[in-house]
Amino acid sequence: MAKIKHNNFLDTVNDVFTDAIDEGILHLYAEGESFNGRTIGLKNRNLFHFGTTGYLGLEQDHRLKDAAISAIHRYGTQFPLSKSYISNPLYRQLEEKVTEMYNHPVVITKNSTLGHLGVIPSAVRDEDAIILDHQVHWSVQSAAKVLKLRSVPVDMVRHNDLNMLEDKIKTYSNTRKKIWYMADGIYSMFGDFAPVKELKELSLKYPQLHLYFDDVHGMSWTGKNGTGYVMSEIDELSENMLLFGTLSKTFGASGSVLVCSNKKLYQEIKTFGGPLTFSAQLEPASVAAATASAEIHLTSEIYELQNDLKSRIEYFNKLVKQTDLPLVDRNRSPVFFIGTGMPKTGYNFINRLMNEGFYVNLGMFPAVPVKNTGVRITISRHNQRQEIKALVDAMAYHLPKAIEETHTSLRRVYEAFRLDPKTTKDTWVNSDLKVQIETSISGIDKNTWNELVGTSGVQDYDGLKFIEQTFRNNELKEHIWDFWYIIIKDEHAHPILAAVLSSSIWKDDMLANLTASKVIEEKRHANPYYMTSKVLSLGCLFTEGNHLYVDEKHARKKDAFNTVMQLMERLEKSSDSMMLVLRDFNDNQEHHTYFLGQGFVRIQMPNSCKIDLKPNESIEDYISNLSTRSKKHFRKDIEAYKDSLHISVMQNLNNIQIKQVHQLYENVRKKNLGLNTFSYPLVLLTNMSKNPYWEFIIITIPEEPNKIIGVMFCYKNNNKIYVPSLVGMDYDYLDQYQTYRQLLYQTIKRAIEVNFKQIDFGMTASFEKRKLGATVEEKFAYIQTSDNYTLELLGLLESK
Repeated sequence: MAKIKHNNFLDTVNDVFTDAIDEGILHLYAEGESFNGRTIGLKNRNLFHFGTTGYLGLEQDHRLKDAAISAIHRYGTQFPLSKSYISNPLYRQLEEKVTEMYNHPVVITKNSTLGHLGVIPSAVRDEDAIILDHQVHWSVQSAAKVLKLRSVPVDMVRHNDLNMLEDKIKTYSNTRKKIWYMADGIYSMFGDFAPVKELKELSLKYPQLHLYFDDVHGMSWTGKNGTGYVMSEIDELSENMLLFGTLSKTFGASGSVLVCSNKKLYQEIKTFGGPLTFSAQLEPASVAAATASAEIHLTSEIYELQNDLKSRIEYFNKLVKQTDLPLVDRNRSPVFFIGTGMPKTGYNFINRLMNEGFYVNLGMFPAVPVKNTGVRITISRHNQRQEIKALVDAMAYHLPKAIEETHTSLRRVYEAFRLDPKTTKDTWVNSDLKVQIETSISGIDKNTWNELVGTSGVQDYDGLKFIEQTFRNNELKEHIWDFWYIIIKDEHAHPILAAVLSSSIWKDDMLANLTASKVIEEKRHANPYYMTSKVLSLGCLFTEGNHLYVDEKHARKKDAFNTVMQLMERLEKSSDSMMLVLRDFNDNQEHHTYFLGQGFVRIQMPNSCKIDLKPNESIEDYISNLSTRSKKHFRKDIEAYKDSLHISVMQNLNNIQIKQVHQLYENVRKKNLGLNTFSYPLVLLTNMSKNPYWEFIIITIPEEPNKIIGVMFCYKNNNKIYVPSLVGMDYDYLDQYQTYRQLLYQTIKRAIEVNFKQIDFGMTASFEKRKLGATVEEKFAYIQTSDNYTLELLGLLESK
């Protein structure tokens, strides 16, 4: 069975972060003897600060500073006791002030991460279910996923997708007591809002629905008493809602606050909330500063501060609107995101802005999909109008430069974020390269193709011609595939790069872990197209191996790569594909770095196996050269059964035999959820039987000569490569006759008989193939998507 080796989440993040660190834009240290909020010292320069989350500038307010200093003098730097025993004397006043702000009971926590870890396991019972917005903050996701250990279902919906949420509610309504939906009030990267009013309406329609909001980025700058965005959207915090605000960020101090109108639940959380009980309490300075901030929030001054910030936000919006800058979400929050698309464009853009005297944040994976890298800008009361204008002018000037230097285009950026472009102008990089693109292999020279791409698998000229004919004009949409063949040449007509691409419907969990596929397949009994998407990929669902030729020594190699990337993005859009997958690569660091910079995430595929055969070698010679251990395996598990079986190699099958071997193939496919695909149509096997390049290795037993118990579907590549492409078995006979092992041996024997130079065994059962002398190679795929929801499904973000 094929197994996807899912990368540890930290490995993927490490790749992305290391790239950004090497570019000098992450893990920096601020410089200087003081900090005023307006500028920040970096790399021996003072930069205008457009990366703060202190939107109202309260962290620099003298009243908060004075309160903190006074508290340290009176109570010390910390109050080293658990709050379960004794709280710092300053806590009582803070709790009273914040309760007055919200007009609901509150629990003060050390920070929001510990707060979520304390509250979520306490509020959610074993009989409940959790549904996460896939962009909800990491701290919420991390706390929620702890409950999987208590068998609480933790599901996910696409960002702000209320239709998908309602479907999930219906799914859990008959089996779960409460259904918790967890979301941010304002999302920290794009600055967009949760549909709070609509969610409250949905909770009235489905009383089981409970809402859990993290509104730390909505705090202070909006709402009555600065209580945040969520409170500004509702009249009253109902008992089926829990709300987290912050005492840090724009509140100006430190800590976090849970607001809970359900008195019973409030007492349970306050009495014993895990980390809330055992972790250290806020330092006296933080409590005092937070109390001073709460006092400001309870006066009309908070509205003066809000309006002051609002005018700066409106000014920024007005300036950006006059440019072609790809603003991802135009809103009234202080958080904005200018898309760059590819990470390397983001790095270039950030460094250009820093050189111009502006500090902004890089928005990058895993906070956003790799393909949706960009610049996060925050507007605060520290920012003066002249520097806001200077920043917008600098961005309008430098983004086109960054785009040009990283060989992309503004149109590609707009398309990455599914924005309507303000301009139709687009430029092809490397237009002097000659690009041939065909929708049928018949438009490509056969000899050229076989020399470049046709060196492995079924992707030689005749193999692709066969696949084209098979996967067109079929009844089911999953059996209708589109193809593109690309050859890029230099000015002397020398090929630099060649590739075959296809677009078809994939199961979203094709590369996901086995457990996810089992759950999803249950739901496909009612809806076969549940969680399926159009995907543009190198190769197609029927091919394995090398689908991309690159002249690694050519001086224009990188230009050719950049050109094919633009082509693939255009094809992705024109084919309505939701994801781009580049498959079956070896562990090549140069390719890995390039694809990472282009917005791809790497996953490890099942290992690939092949056998190189010697000229004029007999099967006996081949077996004699195996290791002692492998020869023992051959004698015990293969040779011992040969005389009990009838082996034949057939070029053509009758209709009865075709139906038999199709069922055997289906037996194997249904067991192989580790690489979950749609079934192939019966016409595939019919066409194989008519095609001179295909043959079938058939196993029957003498007592039932018409009953096929095993079959290997083998393709004869024009480059003398033997390709066992599919296998079929009757599992009732598997242990009795060691059918699979016998098929592997008979495949090797047949390849030697027809004097082929290599066997391309592909990506399944590497352990069994290695015992018969196959060499094993690691294979990787690169996935590019504008949706981290897909990566969650694939297991790449499962440790979030």
